[in-house]
Amino acid sequence: MEKTEPVTDIGDMPAESFREAGHRLIDWIAEYLESIEDYSVLSEVKPGDIRNALPEGPPGEGEPFEKIMEDFEAVILPGISHWNHPKFFGYFSITGSGPGILGELLASALNVNGMLWRTSPSATELEGKVLEWFRGMVGLPESFWGILYDTASVSTLHAVAAAREALPELMIREKGMAGRQDLRPLTMYASENAHSSVDKAAIALGIGLENVRKIRLDELGRMDASDLRSRVKADQESGLRPFCTVATIGTTSTTAVDPVRGIACLCSELGMWLHVDAAYAGPAAVLPELRPMFDGWELADSIVINPHKWLFTPIDCSAFYTRRPEVLRRAFTLVPEYLRTLETGPEATNLMDYGIQLGRRFRALKLWFVLRYFGLEGIRSRLRDAIRLARHFAGWVDEHPDFERMAPTPFSTVCFRAHPEETADQDLNDLNERLLGSVNGTGECFLSHTKISGQFCLRMAIGNVRTEERHVHDAWVILQHELKKLLNRQ
Repeated sequence: MEKTEPVTDIGDMPAESFREAGHRLIDWIAEYLESIEDYSVLSEVKPGDIRNALPEGPPGEGEPFEKIMEDFEAVILPGISHWNHPKFFGYFSITGSGPGILGELLASALNVNGMLWRTSPSATELEGKVLEWFRGMVGLPESFWGILYDTASVSTLHAVAAAREALPELMIREKGMAGRQDLRPLTMYASENAHSSVDKAAIALGIGLENVRKIRLDELGRMDASDLRSRVKADQESGLRPFCTVATIGTTSTTAVDPVRGIACLCSELGMWLHVDAAYAGPAAVLPELRPMFDGWELADSIVINPHKWLFTPIDCSAFYTRRPEVLRRAFTLVPEYLRTLETGPEATNLMDYGIQLGRRFRALKLWFVLRYFGLEGIRSRLRDAIRLARHFAGWVDEHPDFERMAPTPFSTVCFRAHPEETADQDLNDLNERLLGSVNGTGECFLSHTKISGQFCLRMAIGNVRTEERHVHDAWVILQHELKKLLNRQ
């Protein structure tokens, strides 16, 4: 028999090499966060640049960590738009804070799959406990049960699926929806400013876009509850089956607050599930002075709040709460033999039963780190400062003859546009679109946009834990400077 040489090039990175590389990486991250203002906020690469700079295939032999880091800095880093930058004011500014990053690091190292209680008791039980903490922080009653998903889009998908399952007579789980003569079309309702995830949930769950009713807005950009009532009644009279309404506290475009209490009463009266999208604004409920904005959300059947939007937690981390967890479980539980365990009871929850995914990351660890490191009062002070800065900026806009605010500012996002006297109304959209491009083209700050009643508006979203007044002021100076250039006033 031929003798073979033993294979020695197997196994993981040696512990000493890992330790050395890990120290270097932590030093790199610390320096990156400390000097992040030295980076351009937006990447300046063109489509295809990163792909074309990468090899056609993987290396045949393993490469040293130093070489990997060199390529990271030379190839990958130029293609990064820096969401952690204190002048990133686009969309809803998110922050990967220090404690959150460290919690993410530990979660990756542990590499647990929290699908069953048995597969990671700590992942399951910490998730339950940290969501109880968070529930109390934002003032929700104990009747709400929580679970972590990745994003608000997935949370909303689960809410709509639960809303459909809440009508057991439809037998959706058993019979599906396709080709059934006995199933009336289901209709769901959301404001014209609702997040696109509502429409995507309707697509994915077979509701269909034709059955999503967009309710008109009032003068403050909120869902018009009277229009909701009339649309639901009309659908009922047409033989359709209204089953779900999505209200929003802090809409994506303007951060408007729908009249949740009135909507909740209507949903209760008409037998519809109410889901509240508080993905952005939800953390602000930790502030007693802003609690009135959330009036009535305790009446909802489900709520989503994203700690990764305005609670300094690295993406992704979406907190989903429901008063009817048994319905959510009924919609998704499916236990094959190979996943059956001996542990039972409320203390041995199998979180796989409450969602579409089987594998589950240990997201609770980074949220736990964030809540413990900053504490309730530390979080409150940081949120209050973001709101203070937004109100400062809104005041500057209000006082300037060439700018105007386009919506109220209930939280920390300001919608505004340039409106100089010499520019005709029909040219304002073009002017503001060019202004946005000029401001973002400086690389000094980043703003995003929306349209309100067809009018192009800029959005200044303040929420980064590193943003200070000087950063907001710099953005304001850039806006004025770039507008003057566009108007040829220099």
